[in-house]
Amino acid sequence: MPYRANVEEFRFILDHVVDFAQVSATERFADATPETVDAILSGAGRLSEEVLAPLNRNGDLQGAKLENGVVRASPGFADGYRQIAEGGWVGTSADPEFGGMGLPLTLNSCVNDMMGAACLALQLNPLLTQGQIDALEHHASDEIKALYLPKLISGEWTGTMNLTESQAGSDVGALRSRAEPKGDGSYAVSGQKIFISWGDHDVAENVCHLVLARLPDGAPGTRGISLFIVPKYIPDAEGNPGVANSLKVVSLEHKMGLHGSPTAVMQFDGATGWMVGAPHKGMAAMFTMMNNARLGVGIQGISAAEGAYQHALAYAMERVQGKPVAGSHGAIIDHPDVRRMLVTMKAELFAARAIALANAVAIDMARATGDAEWEARAALLTPLTKSYGTDTGIAVAQAGIQIHGGMGFIEETGAAQYLRDVRVTAIYEGTNGIQAADLVGRKMMDQGEAAFRLIEEIEEGAEAARAGLPDLAGAVWQAAESLREGTDALLAQQMTDRLAGSVAYQRAFALVLGAHFHLKAALAEGGTGARTALARSFILRLLPQYGALLAEMREGAGDLYAHYIESLAS
Repeated sequence: MPYRANVEEFRFILDHVVDFAQVSATERFADATPETVDAILSGAGRLSEEVLAPLNRNGDLQGAKLENGVVRASPGFADGYRQIAEGGWVGTSADPEFGGMGLPLTLNSCVNDMMGAACLALQLNPLLTQGQIDALEHHASDEIKALYLPKLISGEWTGTMNLTESQAGSDVGALRSRAEPKGDGSYAVSGQKIFISWGDHDVAENVCHLVLARLPDGAPGTRGISLFIVPKYIPDAEGNPGVANSLKVVSLEHKMGLHGSPTAVMQFDGATGWMVGAPHKGMAAMFTMMNNARLGVGIQGISAAEGAYQHALAYAMERVQGKPVAGSHGAIIDHPDVRRMLVTMKAELFAARAIALANAVAIDMARATGDAEWEARAALLTPLTKSYGTDTGIAVAQAGIQIHGGMGFIEETGAAQYLRDVRVTAIYEGTNGIQAADLVGRKMMDQGEAAFRLIEEIEEGAEAARAGLPDLAGAVWQAAESLREGTDALLAQQMTDRLAGSVAYQRAFALVLGAHFHLKAALAEGGTGARTALARSFILRLLPQYGALLAEMREGAGDLYAHYIESLAS
């Protein structure tokens, strides 16, 4: 499937929407000059277009296979991964001390967006490794860092995360995996993990698993969990892959999509591992990786939306069907409903991407300054990025099939692959319902301080835009004020009521924030042009949904629990 890396879109958002200049103005990220940004975006765009995009369809049709205990990647994936690794793309944001570029996560997010749009199944591999790098940089001992980080950053080795067990999905504390001290500083890790993306493969020389397990004296629940790094091949004295560890792939999951990404059931039978972080503090270390992954998964949703949008747009411009409308040559792009779908796809795609990059900017600023307000901003935006990014990916891919009409239901057109591939993103790294629970629960433990600060920024931006774009600015200001009132109402609710309306609140917040970024884009353009037209469509057509969503949020849980289980089953 053809793919065009929209490098100019990323430049515009960085320069005019999310204020990336404040990141490059910090001492930590001073090397992120405009010239460096251009080089990174252009280079990643070429790799995505020329190397990764041609692999996407074959990865779907000829997925990874388990043969005689060996996982074989899709044809071409090994070479594609090699070019990712040799280009230094795995370590874009990693510590230069261990071979990384040390560039902002915001730039790395742009790179991942383009690579994911080109071939989501392959991009998932370096994304997981980047999460592991982040966890080791923050929590591992100096010895583990020195051994593993250079190999992971170079792409010679890849990383996974092993949380889920058959009886312990979202309830991680119910895990049964055990770790026994071996008396030499290492541990014997035993247990079975499921849903392990890229759990094994033949595209790199070693696979390093981060595994959650419980020590013999570990308390029940999440408080007693520790984290271990367990390599497929145990490094020898020179740090090279040595003897095989006591672990294996039991099977590969037969999945709806992402066929090129091997998802393994992993069995650890007294496998040798080393602790990362402190005993019984594994969740803190794993959450570093998970938060990195939640941003990354939100961007995967956006990536799939980009691919699906480009695919549908190309079809709509060439498909002739029905009687021409005024000014049309008969292509379906001029049919009002098809035009509505395309505009909606593009408008939500822009909003989701801007939210994700604003999230990355907040993370970069928190790392560069240590400022508590930036840390709170990053934490608040993470569930919004993950949920809205993946919901948008699913919605856009769904609309892409609809634009293809009957041909969208035919696999040969490739339209369905985007929906099949993206569907899981709303589930893994914490379902979008869990993201909503996190938003209204943990992220509101500050009594809404971070949320109110962001809402105030949206209102200030709308006030500044009133002179040039009064109708759009007025609509955004009113939406922000309603969100402020809705947040007050949310904070007054009991937790069960909050949770019942959490998904609605989460989407309302994302729509208002997306409208804010659209308004900034329209102002940067001067109030006329394609971006202003797109902002108008988002603000006047899509933003009004916030009213219904906030009304749903206020309803609480009462009516839901008025339905007894017996009545639901009848």
